[in-house]
Amino acid sequence: MATPKQMWEQQQSQMQRVKNSGIISCNGSPIKDDKEEEMSRSALAIFKAKEEEIEKKKMEVRNKVHAQLGRVEEATKRLAEIREELEAVTDPMRKEVGIIRKRIDAVNKELRPLGQSCQKKEKEYKEALEAVNEKNKEKAQLVTKLMELVGESEKMRMRKLEELSKNVDTVK
Repeated sequence: MATPKQMWEQQQSQMQRVKNSGIISCNGSPIKDDKEEEMSRSALAIFKAKEEEIEKKKMEVRNKVHAQLGRVEEATKRLAEIREELEAVTDPMRKEVGIIRKRIDAVNKELRPLGQSCQKKEKEYKEALEAVNEKNKEKAQLVTKLMELVGESEKMRMRKLEELSKNVDTVK
C-alpha cells in the first residue's frame, strides 16, 4: 500500500498529464483524443481508488473510535461500580460516627447543667464545711472554757469543803 504522500504525488502527476493532454488536444489530433480519454479514465480511476481508500480509512478510524468508546463506556461503568462500592464501604462508618457525635453533643448538653450544679453544690459544701469547722472550733473553745470553769469550780468547792471540814474539825 502506498503512503498518503506517494498517492498524492501520483494523483498530482496524473492530473498534470490530463492537463497537458487537454492542451495537446486543442491541436485537434484524433489519436491524442483517445489518449486524452484514456488519461481521463485513468485519472478518474485513480480518483475513485483514492476516494475508496479514503472511505476505507474513515471506516477504520470510525471502527477504532467505536471500539475506544466501547472501552471508555466499560471503564466508566466499572468506575461507577467502584464508586458505589466505595460509598457503601464508607457510608456505614459515616452514619455511626454521626450517631456517636450526636450522642456526644447530647451528653455535653446534659453535662453543662450538671457541672454547673456540681460547682454550685461544691461551693455550698465548702461554705457549709467552713461553717461546721467554725462551729467545731467555737465548740472546742467553749468546751475548753467549760473545762476551765468546771475545774475552777471544783477547786473552789474543794477549798470550801476543806474549809468547812476544818471548821467542822475545829468545832468538835
